[in-house]
Amino acid sequence: MNAKIWLDIPNCCTPSDGLCTGGRPRPQDLRDAQAKGVRTVVNLCPPSEDPGYDEPALVRELGMRYVNIPIAGPADLTPENARKLAAVLTAADGAILVHCASGNRVGALFALKAHYVDGMPPAQAIAEGRAHGLKALEPAVRQILGA
Repeated sequence: MNAKIWLDIPNCCTPSDGLCTGGRPRPQDLRDAQAKGVRTVVNLCPPSEDPGYDEPALVRELGMRYVNIPIAGPADLTPENARKLAAVLTAADGAILVHCASGNRVGALFALKAHYVDGMPPAQAIAEGRAHGLKALEPAVRQILGA
């Protein structure tokens, strides 16, 4: 895909080429992401979590694709949402930024994707989640995965 993309966002992770995960980007971070080759922005925050600016409009204005998969908490950590994330990653043309407010929900959803979509056993899926930002939601993810 692309090289590693690091952005000045909270808890930034670069788990693989062309993928950046972390917390909520500011408008300038989105401009930087576009300049570094990001073509898709996936926001896991529900619309009720207002970032203080119109993120979807700015992403589109910058010529990038905007996707929202709302993850308000553990109840939204489902195989269905993991499959939605996998579909977006598969269809993406270019680098991707996946974010929530802190990066924790991002890591949780990547752990579920690793298990439900990629077939990883729970312990390996949790390690994958950690590489993508999983922290405080790890106990909930462990419970979901039966680990």
